[in-house]
Amino acid sequence: MAIKGVLFDFSGTLFRIESVRAWLTGALAEREVELGAAEFERCARELEAAGALPGGPSPRRVPERLAEAWALRDESAARHREAYIGLARQVELPDPGLYDTLYERHRLPGAWLPYPDAAEVLAALSDEGVAVGVVSNIGWDLRPVFRAHGLDRWVDAYVLSFEYGIQKPDARLFRTACTLLGQDPADVVMVGDDRVADGGAAALGCEVRFVDHLPVDERPDGLRELELTRRVA
Repeated sequence: MAIKGVLFDFSGTLFRIESVRAWLTGALAEREVELGAAEFERCARELEAAGALPGGPSPRRVPERLAEAWALRDESAARHREAYIGLARQVELPDPGLYDTLYERHRLPGAWLPYPDAAEVLAALSDEGVAVGVVSNIGWDLRPVFRAHGLDRWVDAYVLSFEYGIQKPDARLFRTACTLLGQDPADVVMVGDDRVADGGAAALGCEVRFVDHLPVDERPDGLRELELTRRVA
């Protein structure tokens, strides 16, 4: 197929969130809270197990009281916050203010790193006249992350679940993105890391290609290997 448009997922595809330990370290510094090594390791370990870091490891168990918020977390900013702060509150932290600070920190541009080949691939697509969209299950506005890292210049449209009240794999999100790009779904490739959520684009007629959700330093050319453009194929 001649690719006329490419849709990208955000977390685990174009960007990766910082580690749980870096996330906790940053929040502690902001709150001016000091922890001993053993207590720090306990908090980090339990927060990771709880799945409290959005974009980080999934929770090992979701409490029944959070089941609905978790299932629908990306349909609104309120549910997203409720779900993730609720997960974090399973962990005893030394300062009650840390729960809100941790949540706010994950939305900062500095908490995210683009994959090494993201800029190269996006720039090449733009140079070749291929329309680019971002389709993300998320509960907050990620546009500042793209702007801060210089990737916004190559994105033509953003379709964020919380702004539409629906989540991937709902085909309506992908259809909206294709419409905003002015492209027929049959001419569009969806790139993501989640076989279920991102795979929903196939129902619309998009081709779907996948990358592995790995730390940034472990996936230097995952996007490049998809051969989306002639320049970086």
